[in-house]
Amino acid sequence: MTLRLSAVAFDTPNPEAAGTFWAGVLGRRIRETHDGVLVPGSETQLGLRFVAASAFDPATAPLRQRLHLHVATTSSYTQTQVMETAVRLGGSRRGTQPIPADSEIYMSDPAGYDFCIIEPGNSYLAGCGPLGEVTCDGTRHAGLFWRDALGWPLVWDEGSQTAVQSPLGGTKIAWDGAEDGTEYVPDEQRFELVADDLAAELRRLAGLGATILDEDRDVVTLADPDGGVLTVREDRRPSV
Repeated sequence: MTLRLSAVAFDTPNPEAAGTFWAGVLGRRIRETHDGVLVPGSETQLGLRFVAASAFDPATAPLRQRLHLHVATTSSYTQTQVMETAVRLGGSRRGTQPIPADSEIYMSDPAGYDFCIIEPGNSYLAGCGPLGEVTCDGTRHAGLFWRDALGWPLVWDEGSQTAVQSPLGGTKIAWDGAEDGTEYVPDEQRFELVADDLAAELRRLAGLGATILDEDRDVVTLADPDGGVLTVREDRRPSV
């Protein structure tokens, strides 16, 4: 299998602000691309990409977010420190209630996308790294699709909740619950994948239940069984 998950992409009118924010929160550097900013990942940490999109409306984004990020903390990089870093870089806390003890803190980034800061000592995210999880609205069926698409094992499978993780560890991808009828804007949040053999991987994804939404020479846009959007491009790096 030659399919690799490289990043989660977010549309925003100001990719540099969003990229600078997340690089600061996660302790990474940004890389400018032809259409936005990349916060590169690694073998165990998922990358984040912010794409210029003038039509994006952050005022309505919270009503249409299919996924959000979970930032893990430690005793040396506490929830309070992460929150202070996030606010300094342009993020904001959601809600006005006192910060709960031993619970997540709900935040929004400068682009209007939601994320949570998870308390230290959370056993579920232990060892996952700063970007602990990408949590998606979706069914168990979607989780099983992504298990088979990526070749990653299920690390959680209880009731309607599923999660997969690379065999190397790192960022988990999770699905929580059934569809509730919410309509999502397909291009605002999406998974980006790279294939060594694009045609073969498209056939395999279709066999697993994906639907092709748009196809051009360089990038193919698909939907998973729950309607979550993903793009696949061919890896054109020179072989070593």
